[in-house]
Amino acid sequence: MSSKSVLVTGAGGFIGFHLVNYLKNKGYKVRGVDIKEPDYEGSSADEFKLLDLREMENCREAVYGMDEVYNLAADMGGIGYISGAHASITYNNTMISAQMLKAAHDAKVERFLFSSSACVYPQHLQDVPSVVPLKEADAFPADPEPGYGLEKLYTEKLCEYFTEDYGFQTRLVRFHNVYGPLGTYDGGKEKAPAAICRKVAHAASGDTIEVWGDGKQTRSFMYVDDCVEGIFRIMRSDYSGPLNLGTDELVDVSGLVDIVAEIAGKTINKRFNTNRPQGVRGRNSDNTLLREVLGWEPPMHLRQGLVPTYRWIEAEVKAGGIERHIMPQVEPMIAAQ
Repeated sequence: MSSKSVLVTGAGGFIGFHLVNYLKNKGYKVRGVDIKEPDYEGSSADEFKLLDLREMENCREAVYGMDEVYNLAADMGGIGYISGAHASITYNNTMISAQMLKAAHDAKVERFLFSSSACVYPQHLQDVPSVVPLKEADAFPADPEPGYGLEKLYTEKLCEYFTEDYGFQTRLVRFHNVYGPLGTYDGGKEKAPAAICRKVAHAASGDTIEVWGDGKQTRSFMYVDDCVEGIFRIMRSDYSGPLNLGTDELVDVSGLVDIVAEIAGKTINKRFNTNRPQGVRGRNSDNTLLREVLGWEPPMHLRQGLVPTYRWIEAEVKAGGIERHIMPQVEPMIAAQ
């Protein structure tokens, strides 16, 4: 048990919500901050502040009295969203990330964790589905995902400079596609596992759903419980360089649909739409360094984690009373980040 006070920004979102509950179970006193209320009831934060972290005075208010900061706040979503809003995403995330880092340093916070992304990796290393797993050192020479990935890579370096110049303790986590219950599953910002679960939940056995891309693009996916445990372990480690946090279980998007359909007990046909954004052709995590630093890596297999994820989304769809839509013309994304 710990007596430390910690701040989780982005606490109203998917990973932040789970992280707050995880830290509370560890005995921390937790302050949650977001620009919005939590998406779901049940946040166990000791206090929750509604603050726009694009403003420096709000960042200073957020970090006041805190021992550690888990900075998860970001403007983000699936590939359809991040590929269509480069200016706003880059501006918003630059303001949040840089000012939170500065405010935490000025407040003499003991440790600051920055949530980065696999989108920092060069696009030319991800141009075939049978991609070689990405190592942390592969980020340079740089060619990140435009906008979202560029800001993440830039802020990683800014954190490193604060450590080198000021001795400020920072931790850098590169997330690889997180999924699980309570994640966004509609509205345009959802990612592949949740979008597929939603579409399959709406469909009857034998129906056809639309899949963005040709279905051959590959990704690895990490269950949210593993994600928050990994975040905590990295924060507690003595390693300040970037670390991948993901699984190395590669699956293509067509196969992801098949797994969800099997869990649902349905026969699902697929219509592939290559006119939609689909991101890089392949992305997988190399966990060699993560295992060396932590002696641990995310253990949950994809099919195992998709069972509770699908059941939760299926229940949400049924509770919402939404009519069944098959292959709608205007539909949120079903691509992989």
